[in-house]
Amino acid sequence: MHTLAKTFAAELEGIEARTIEIEVDLHVGLHSFNIVGLADKALTEARERVSSALKNSGMKPPNRENRKITVNLAPADIKKTGSHYDLPIALGYLLATSQIKAFDTTDKMFVGELALNGALRPIQGALNIAEWAKTAGFKELYLPEENAEEAALIPGIHIIPLKNFEEVVNILEGRAEQRPVPQSMSNDELFDTIDLSEIKGQEHAKRALIITAAGGHNLLMVGSPGAGKSMLAKAMTGILPRLAENEAIEITKIWSAAGLRRGGLMHIRPFRAPHHNASTVAVIGGGNIPKPGEISLAHRGVLFLDELPEFRRDLLEALRQPLEEGSVHIARARGSLMLPARFTLLAAMNPCPCGYFGDPEKECRCTGNEVFRYQKKISGPLLDRIDLQITVPRVEVAELRKQTKSETSESDQARKRIAQAREIQKKRFIKAKRSIHTNAEMSSKDVEEYVLLEPEAEKFLEDAMQRSFLSARGYYRILKTARTIADLENSENVKREHVSEAFGYRVRQKE
Repeated sequence: MHTLAKTFAAELEGIEARTIEIEVDLHVGLHSFNIVGLADKALTEARERVSSALKNSGMKPPNRENRKITVNLAPADIKKTGSHYDLPIALGYLLATSQIKAFDTTDKMFVGELALNGALRPIQGALNIAEWAKTAGFKELYLPEENAEEAALIPGIHIIPLKNFEEVVNILEGRAEQRPVPQSMSNDELFDTIDLSEIKGQEHAKRALIITAAGGHNLLMVGSPGAGKSMLAKAMTGILPRLAENEAIEITKIWSAAGLRRGGLMHIRPFRAPHHNASTVAVIGGGNIPKPGEISLAHRGVLFLDELPEFRRDLLEALRQPLEEGSVHIARARGSLMLPARFTLLAAMNPCPCGYFGDPEKECRCTGNEVFRYQKKISGPLLDRIDLQITVPRVEVAELRKQTKSETSESDQARKRIAQAREIQKKRFIKAKRSIHTNAEMSSKDVEEYVLLEPEAEKFLEDAMQRSFLSARGYYRILKTARTIADLENSENVKREHVSEAFGYRVRQKE
């Protein structure tokens, strides 16, 4: 006697999914249960979970069959990981043993981990799998109910939530009705953030923060300990504009693939602040089973690196390509994948090891060589990719004690200005049919087309470039920043004062 059944599931590769065929073959012979097709440890252990789940759901389990059972996961040359294959394997076995009525499996995809009592546990990457299932032509996706709200964000496919294995059998045999989840954008999220009014003084730094948020530029803050660098970075989330729907789906897919999201759509731009002892793989992404790193989790949001020189040199140098391209390419022996990483870099550092080099109040204890070696930890090519580089000075006691009274939030006012500047950029790029969101994403060709300099601004920039030793990248980044400053003032042309301010942020005092 020989029987064969087929069901369909999906495998995540980075943040993208692909279809996996699950073939269950039965032969008469001594009992064995083998899973083939480059399965990892969690997947090979599905044999025990499936057997117990079937027995506790009132079915005849494989370990009571005097048959040779082979489960093949195709394509066989792709590594299969995770426990979400339990459900399709169990259903394939029931079809092969005729314990369930035959049904058309070609338009249905199944994912879910089985508990020993037959309950279904949530999985990672439900949104990614739902998007792929729709693209691949599947009409129905069966998955644990904890993942249903997230998967239902994708229109055009029926999402069937399941509590346990018995329920999916009843639905497929017609003893229970499907309960497709309606598409929902989910409720807004509430979050706490630091208001700009809570940061005393530092008007220059606040201005730089607003420009950074408006144009998606990178910002480096250098200053003594306690000057307010970390507070400024945390206030960034409160002034960033809300996510557009396509951006929200893009971010939710990344977080879902990383196992950090099992609810609805994300509405708040991510803010990631890894510790300086984080590994390169944790920040950049990758690993034996490639997963998104911190730079991908910060996509369309903020990556904050506090105490920048304390991070490993190889990690900082690995940021250069993502900062330039907005994505990271991870190469492995079996292939390579691309992960999105269009983030705004906020970095903070002390000017020297003790932190008080150049401080007007406290004397620095470092030697000149120590200061030089500390600042040299940040390479020139990395600094060249940071648009705004500012000094955050010590705040006077009188300024700290000053009481500020305002009926409106300073962050709310800044957010409105930033949203207006972003809307100007959006209209400009849509009109030009460019798939970019902010000024920081412009190419050199875009800069020449959209940064319209007035004659005085052009002359100032020419003189400034002759006096300084900026690279070609630095030249274009100054123009991008100037374009953002002009957008904040709703100015069509870039004026001299816009270029002058952008140049001042680019060139620090020592230069």
